[in-house]
Amino acid sequence: MQTDPQIARSEVLRIFNHYQVYLCLGAGITTIGLLAATFFLLRRRRDPLLFWFALFAILYGVRLVLGYQLLWPLGLRPAFFQRLVIALGFLLPIPALFFFDALNLVKRLGHIVLAIVIPIEIAIAVITFFIGPSKPLRDINNVVVVAALVVLIYELVRARHDSPDTTLIRRSLYLFIACAIFDNVTGIFGIYYNIEPFSFVILLFALGIVAARRTLARDQQLSVIQKELDIARSIQQSILPAAFPHSPSFRVAARYLPMTSVAGDFYDFLLAGEHETGLLIADVSGHGVPAALIASMVKLAATSQREHLGDPAALLHGMNTALCGNTQSQFVTAGYVYLNASSRELRYSAAAHPPMLLLRRGEVVELTENGLMLAAFNFASYSTISHPLEPGDRLILYTDGLLEAANAHEEEFGRDRLHTQVRETAKLPHDEAADRIISSIQSWSSTQNDDLTILVCDYIGGVYPSNQ
Repeated sequence: MQTDPQIARSEVLRIFNHYQVYLCLGAGITTIGLLAATFFLLRRRRDPLLFWFALFAILYGVRLVLGYQLLWPLGLRPAFFQRLVIALGFLLPIPALFFFDALNLVKRLGHIVLAIVIPIEIAIAVITFFIGPSKPLRDINNVVVVAALVVLIYELVRARHDSPDTTLIRRSLYLFIACAIFDNVTGIFGIYYNIEPFSFVILLFALGIVAARRTLARDQQLSVIQKELDIARSIQQSILPAAFPHSPSFRVAARYLPMTSVAGDFYDFLLAGEHETGLLIADVSGHGVPAALIASMVKLAATSQREHLGDPAALLHGMNTALCGNTQSQFVTAGYVYLNASSRELRYSAAAHPPMLLLRRGEVVELTENGLMLAAFNFASYSTISHPLEPGDRLILYTDGLLEAANAHEEEFGRDRLHTQVRETAKLPHDEAADRIISSIQSWSSTQNDDLTILVCDYIGGVYPSNQ
C-alpha cells in the first residue's frame, strides 16, 4: 500500500506528464512569436501582418506557459497570476482578428464583428484583472468568441478565387475553429478539454508559411518598384541640362534636390549663347512619379517655343496652350528670364511662381510679373517686364520648396531668411553661393518636405556691340 509521500510523488509526476506537453507548446509558440517580432522590428518597412502574427503568437504562448505552471496544482497560485492568465486569454481574439484582417480574410461582416468584439474583450479582460475570475464573464467571452468564429467561417466559405495561401489557411482555420468552438462550448458547461492549443500549432505553422510567402512577395514587389524608380530617376536626370556652358557674359549654377526618387521641379537653359541666355524654372503640383511625368511634358512644351526665347510672355503663353487639358488636373508654376548682354537688358515673366530675386550692390530686389498658373486655364495671359542689367548683378530663380521648408516648430524658412542668405553669400562665387543657400535650408529643416531647386546666375558684364 502506498504511503502519503508516495501518493503525493505520483500525483506530481502525473501532473507533470500532463502539463509538460502544454509547457513545451507554450514555449515553442512564444519563441516563434518573438522571432516574428524581431523580424518585424529589423525590417526597414514595418509589415502589419508580421506585427499581428507576432503579438498573437506571443500572447497565446505566454498564456499557455503561465496557465500550466507546476506550482498551480500545489495550491501555490497567486491571485495576480491567475487574473493575468485569464485576462490574457480574453485578449487573444483581438490580435487574432487583426491578423486575419491583414491577410484579407475579414470582409464587411467581419469588420462589424471587429468593432463589436474588441471593446467587449478589452472590457472583460480589464474587469477580470482587477476583480478576479467570474463565470458570467467567462461565459460571455465564450459566446463572443464562438460568434466571431462562426462569422469567420461564414466569410471563409463565401470567399472565391482561392489562392494556394488562402486554401492552406482555410483548411488549418477550419481545424482550429472547430477545436476552439468545442473548447468554448464545453467551457460553458464547466468542462475543459483544452484541445485548442494542438490545432493552434497547426494553424501557426500554416500562418507562418503564408506570412513568410507574403513578406517575400512584398519584398520582391518593392525591389521591382525601386528598380523602376531608379530608371525613372535616371530618365528625369537626363532631361535636366548639364552644366551651363562657358560664357564670357554669364555664370550659372543649378542645384536640384528632389524630395523623393523623382520630382516635379524642373529647370532648363533654353538659350545658352555667349551674349544671350534664357533660364526656365518650373514646379509641378504634387510629388513623385505623376509630377515627374508632367515635368517631362513641361520640357517638351518649353522646347516647342524656341521662336519665343526672347519674349518670356509669349513663351509662357505657348507652354500653357500646349499643357492645358493634358496634365490630369495638376498645374504648373513657372518663371522664365531672358538675359541679353549686348543690350544689357533682362526680360522676365512668370506663371504664379515665387518672385525672381535680383542682387545688386548688396541689396535684394524682388522682380514679380505673375500671370495664372500653367495647365489650368486656357484663357490665361502673361506679360513681360524689362529691367536693365549691370555688371555684378546676380539673379536667383527658385521653387517654393525653399520658402516653405519648416523647422521643428513648423516655422517656415520664408522670404526674409532667403533674402538674408542671398545677401550674405554675395561675395561668394555663384556655385558656392548656391551650395550655401541650399545648405542653410537643409540645416533649418530636419526633414525635406518638398523638392528644392535653385538657379544662381551672375552677369559678368562687358560691352558688346548691339549688331554683334
